[in-house]
Amino acid sequence: MKIEHVAMYVNDLEAARQFFVRYLGAVSGDGYVNTRTGFRSYFLTFEDGARLEIMNKPGVASQNSSNEHLGYAHIAFSLGSREQVDALTNQMASDGYAVVSGPRVTGDGYYESCIACIEGNRIELTV
Repeated sequence: MKIEHVAMYVNDLEAARQFFVRYLGAVSGDGYVNTRTGFRSYFLTFEDGARLEIMNKPGVASQNSSNEHLGYAHIAFSLGSREQVDALTNQMASDGYAVVSGPRVTGDGYYESCIACIEGNRIELTV
C-alpha cells in the first residue's frame, strides 16, 4: 500500500501552484474546474512520483495556521543534502517566507528547517 496523494485547500490556487513548481520542482497537471460548485484544483507531481493536490472552493473556512493545531502539521521534502537544505531555506527566507526553525539537527537526528509558506502552512526541508 502507498499514499496516493495528499491534498490541501488554499485561498490562492495559482500562487500555491507557482510556489511548489518554483521551489520544489513540482510538475503541474492541467487544472480542474467544477463550474457547478466552484471547486478548482491542480495535481502536482514531484520527482519521485509523490503527488499533492492543491484545491480551492468558495466557502471553505480559513484556519489560523500561524500556531500549531490539531491535524496535519507539515509536508516534508527530502532535498538530498544539508547544503541543499541550507540553500533553499536561505532562498525562501530572502524571498520573504518565514523560517520557523532551523536549519538544525533535531533531537531525533534529522537535519531540517521548517518554513511557513503557502498561506501559513508549513513545509519541512530535510536531507
